Amino acid sequence: MAPASSAAMRFEIREHVLDNGLRVVLQPDASAPLVAVHVMYHVGSKNERAGRTGFAHLFEHLLFQGSEHVPREHHFKLIQDAGGTLNGTTWFDRTNYFETLPANELDLGLWLESDRMGFFKPGITQEKLDNQREVVKNERRQSYENRPYGLAFEALLARAYDEGHPYRHPTIGYMPDIDAARLEDVHEFFDLHYGPNNATLVLVGDFDPAAALARVEAWFGEIPARPVAARPDVPVPARGGERRTLLRDRVQMPRVYLMYHSPRYADPDFEDVVLLNYLLADGNSSRLEKTLVYEKRMAADVTSFTWPTESAGMCFVVATARPGVAAADLETEVRDVLDDLLRDGVEEQEMQGARNRARRGLLNGRAGFGDRADAIAHAAVLRGDAGYVNDAFTRYGAIARADVERAAGTVLDPRGLTVLHVVPEEETDTTEGTP
Repeated sequence: MAPASSAAMRFEIREHVLDNGLRVVLQPDASAPLVAVHVMYHVGSKNERAGRTGFAHLFEHLLFQGSEHVPREHHFKLIQDAGGTLNGTTWFDRTNYFETLPANELDLGLWLESDRMGFFKPGITQEKLDNQREVVKNERRQSYENRPYGLAFEALLARAYDEGHPYRHPTIGYMPDIDAARLEDVHEFFDLHYGPNNATLVLVGDFDPAAALARVEAWFGEIPARPVAARPDVPVPARGGERRTLLRDRVQMPRVYLMYHSPRYADPDFEDVVLLNYLLADGNSSRLEKTLVYEKRMAADVTSFTWPTESAGMCFVVATARPGVAAADLETEVRDVLDDLLRDGVEEQEMQGARNRARRGLLNGRAGFGDRADAIAHAAVLRGDAGYVNDAFTRYGAIARADVERAAGTVLDPRGLTVLHVVPEEETDTTEGTP
């Protein structure tokens, strides 16, 4: 490990667990008269069973459609009328709902979140289910099926993981499964996954911790705990050899996706791989951008990133070709850069730049109350450690060249690589028909 930076980022964090199992994380900050209310349920697309994909995402929509004491669409209206913002998102491992409000409206956010946690079922009807089913199907058409490269990650995951793996299907689900959702299925999914003992509530902002905890207890304390479904088994795929696939799409330029199996969010070398991503494709001097975008001018853009998943990790390199460049040639150039790194190692100067950019990213991602609440919730739920937000800055600063070189040697193993070429519909590509 390199010497840790003397600079650090520390937030006051107080944790509590209510009698019903709700985990509460308080992060007081009086720098602005605002409060972020963030509820994260430990359920995502990986918890869905075969034939019922897309349920977690469908719930993201349904839980904005009113509950026993909140009329339809009033969640949006009440928050926005109070001067706040709100949203919800779904992922493999979690579903979250969040608001940022004036600090004096804390009770409003707590009431709305507690009502849909404890009193959602009486508010959902067949009409609402049918309506939101159509909304989700339209979202799939617009954001996936009819968007350039929109089906790329779906195709990539389907090739990288074997049938039945919880990370194989897309978060939004498949059309036939969305059509097949029944009201009784919705009630069952809610009962199994949306109780207080499967949730974490994070508050960040201008509040007195003792008073805020009392309000949380008042709004959430009487919601009974419910049985929680068993966690799915999410095996780490064996490195059984390179996999390849091809997607023909209505795109103008080919795009190449390389996906490697990598450490999960809670693994001790997760940060090493993230720093490798910064070194490869963040900034004009990074390895892939410098070579492919500026020197050889083969790529219009290139990115590298790692998803902070709870179970099996995923590391990506994605490059879009310039006009006249074939996907196969672009892939060759990308892999040449990766091979050079594996052969020659990294230099201290580029390591320091990657460390600085990684820590700058952490600072930017913690500045706003809403972003900070999101980071705390992810750390609490997917790592089991809300305090990670205080440790990450130092951890990234302490990563040494040897750590990144070791991580690269493990992760960038072609036996654990899945390659996808997205090419224009009329174009041929040698990827087709390969293993």
